Amino acid sequence: MIVYTVGTFDLLHVGHLALLNHCKSLGDILAVGVASDDVVNQYKPNIPIIPLEQRVEMLEALSCVDIVRPYHTLEYVSGCKAVGADIFVIGEDWGCNSHNLDVSGYLKEVGKEIVQVRYNPRTSSTKIKEMVLEQRNVCAEPY
Repeated sequence: MIVYTVGTFDLLHVGHLALLNHCKSLGDILAVGVASDDVVNQYKPNIPIIPLEQRVEMLEALSCVDIVRPYHTLEYVSGCKAVGADIFVIGEDWGCNSHNLDVSGYLKEVGKEIVQVRYNPRTSSTKIKEMVLEQRNVCAEPY
């Protein structure tokens, strides 16, 4: 079974590791799609801090990840086809946008599965960025 998931994977953290290990437990091969900065700009208010090439390199270094595939358009059908996904893992914030509906329809049509997971509440890239900014502001205050 080939499991495919997608994300930004900026500032790799324990939440990412928990997600990827869970995905790997669902099948034999874990393929990970990594969103380019242009794709991220279409659904998040800020671009990643870590460049795409480095995010790919970090994911490739993880033992639970077998395939890393950057993607440059906000659609998931081509990624599912390219890796031969049997299971597509999505986050709890999955919505009704056309790119989500397209891949849902495709997977249903070909008899494949979508698994929805909750995010790890321990951390997120956004929380890490906020903490860094807060620390910067505290250190910048005059005494």
